[in-house]
Amino acid sequence: MSATLDFQPMTMPSLDGPEEPLSAIQEEILALKKERNAVILVHNYQVDAIQRVGDYVGDSLGLAYNAAETDADVIVFCGVHFMAETAKIVNPSKTVLLPEMDAGCSLSDSCPAEKLAAYREANPDLYVVAYINCSAAVKALSDVICTSGNAVKIVEQVPADREILFVPDQNLGQWVARQTGRQMRLWPGSCYAHVLFTARALEKVKAQYPGAPVVAHPECVEAVRDMADEVCSTEKMIGFCKTHPSREIIVATETGMLNRLRREIPGKVFIAGPTETCACNDCRYMKMNTVEKLRNCLRDMKPEITMDEAIRQKAYAPIKRMLDWSRT
Repeated sequence: MSATLDFQPMTMPSLDGPEEPLSAIQEEILALKKERNAVILVHNYQVDAIQRVGDYVGDSLGLAYNAAETDADVIVFCGVHFMAETAKIVNPSKTVLLPEMDAGCSLSDSCPAEKLAAYREANPDLYVVAYINCSAAVKALSDVICTSGNAVKIVEQVPADREILFVPDQNLGQWVARQTGRQMRLWPGSCYAHVLFTARALEKVKAQYPGAPVVAHPECVEAVRDMADEVCSTEKMIGFCKTHPSREIIVATETGMLNRLRREIPGKVFIAGPTETCACNDCRYMKMNTVEKLRNCLRDMKPEITMDEAIRQKAYAPIKRMLDWSRT
């Protein structure tokens, strides 16, 4: 039997006054960044101390654009491994660093390239739409990439006469199928953190904050998505939270997102979507990056992302297609 939620949810009030000064190690990071002619790209799920020194903080789509367009010599990607790989795919001549090389992703791991290759061989007519949360080898086997922010737009542009295989997130795929009306085969993968949110846990926190809307990531299970007031990518959560009249908002995604919401939207209180056993929901992989590791990777210029050139070229084509389709 699951444990009951018998503690207070984690709330994040917005920062109404000035932020604390940067620490010595954060100042060192900024100095090293200038010395290396580096850009620091930071995912919304990173800890606040890392977000505060980032040149860009955002979701996978925004990070992909910034990685593709930067003129820096060095890209430091504060996220997980597949994100840094994506930066290398679109910037083969640049040095791409990841503060913690073991920062992986359960969703990416759920779709091994060899299994997808075998499935494609057995089903050669399928059009593969791959969520960006996958390895470079899986991207190389795909027809187009998408993010949670543009998945609906991408799927709508797939030729109507093609049957789609959506990998690796079945929950995002299910949501996109409902939004677009496209029937799709769904790979049985999921994000371990997002599937921990349950309708029962959200009902309990909603009872404590009556009238507070719920905004949820599409990687959540259907029961959670159905009770949310808005289902969207982390980037679109910013717009929803800014414009919604409620002062208190329940956020069903990884808790690092609350750091950015707190900084950018003064005067509101953000409540972390709880699980059955915890008042918040951290991704253990995202949290493997620390300010110390960020400083060290800029100082030592490692760990560095490297990639087989043949794989990189094959993976680049569907990413480029995504970036082009997203602009239309």
